[in-house]
Amino acid sequence: MRFLLAILGLVMAFGAALFSTVARESGSLWATVIFASVALTLAVIVGLTTVPYLARRVAGGRVRDAFDYEVTRVGIIYVMTVILIAIAALNTGNNLLYVIVAAMLAAILVSGLASAAVLLGLELDVRLPDQVFAGRPAWGKIAVRNCRRWLASFSITVTPLKQDKPSAQWQWVPATFGFPPGRPAASQWLRLPDRQFRRVMVDVPTGIFTESAYFPYIPASLELSAEMEIRFPRRGRYQQNSFGLATRFPFAFLTKTRRVPLAREILVYPPVEPTDEFFEVLPLITGEFETFSRGRGEDLYLIREYMPEDSARHVDWKATAKSGSLKVREFSREDERKVRLVFDNPAPGTVSDEAYENAVTLAASLGWHFSESDTEVSFVAQGHTAEGDVGDFLAYLATVQAQASPSLLDSLEISDDYNIVLTARPRGTVPTNLWACSYFLFIGDR
Repeated sequence: MRFLLAILGLVMAFGAALFSTVARESGSLWATVIFASVALTLAVIVGLTTVPYLARRVAGGRVRDAFDYEVTRVGIIYVMTVILIAIAALNTGNNLLYVIVAAMLAAILVSGLASAAVLLGLELDVRLPDQVFAGRPAWGKIAVRNCRRWLASFSITVTPLKQDKPSAQWQWVPATFGFPPGRPAASQWLRLPDRQFRRVMVDVPTGIFTESAYFPYIPASLELSAEMEIRFPRRGRYQQNSFGLATRFPFAFLTKTRRVPLAREILVYPPVEPTDEFFEVLPLITGEFETFSRGRGEDLYLIREYMPEDSARHVDWKATAKSGSLKVREFSREDERKVRLVFDNPAPGTVSDEAYENAVTLAASLGWHFSESDTEVSFVAQGHTAEGDVGDFLAYLATVQAQASPSLLDSLEISDDYNIVLTARPRGTVPTNLWACSYFLFIGDR
């Protein structure tokens, strides 16, 4: 279609040029100006909109296929100036004006060749941090290397290209066949599993970078890098499929962009910043956990009155001297400080989206807190078990969504670990054998 439109535009431009010649020979000045302007305008439109697109579509032109073109404001003004001088040259027949028009057109050609030469021979590398948390700034590095030995590059901008928009695709999706149709599910006689062919919206991962990095000068055989701050408002998976190396060198008539297919993906963990809810529940969890793990160890648990079965080596003589009665130290059982964090993922619609996100954030914060302290921690969730690896647990929480699956509490085995359970189940349905060794955080409760 673009090719046919280009041919039509060029035919109309050629016809207008012929009518302009006829009008000039007949002595009609205004008709000559109008037809000449129409011919040049049609030729410029075809040259700016259709020719670059068709050039990029050529199968054998790899270099042409890698570039995008965008006319700048300076370029539009320059082209309009060329058109005006060309009209004057056609009307007056002045050879000097023809020379000026040829020189200005040659400048456009030189600009295109120079910008292409500047972009060729450049290699791009994007380095991302290992751990990124939602709401917390991180730093990524963009490195550009000039692989040529002698020729430098000027005015290079590394830009993240626009991601594809979500599109609808035809897919087979699970469904239920009910008879009679049109009735509520409870009143239908027959309900069987079925599949339907529907248009489904396919989401596109959000891009990683939103800003550009500018390199005014890249010497030959050297690599320059720039650090860029990246910040993600929500947890999840972010992906950048391609980047662009753009330049306006040397005259800023065109912004020429070379596409670089460089895929990068990053997993953004939930925030682990202590929230108000975290500060509220942590002392309660810590108190119950210390009571559960009281025994012999090195961490002081409390100072109490001396009992006949206590060993004399645990007597605190300073406290005894102050109080006038024997006092002994009691320690926590450091060898049994084990915590198991259980995230019982609720079904969709059980709790609100805000409550669900708060639960995910709280689970991440608690897991991070106990993993950083002197505690042996393990994690349990639907389809996930990580013994002491908080990184795997945070990666699981980064992409977890509410799903219809059996509750973990019915099959949770009793062990020596102290359980911290996040669940949306009603309190009355929790197994009674878990209350003695667990602390429950009910998702959706205030």
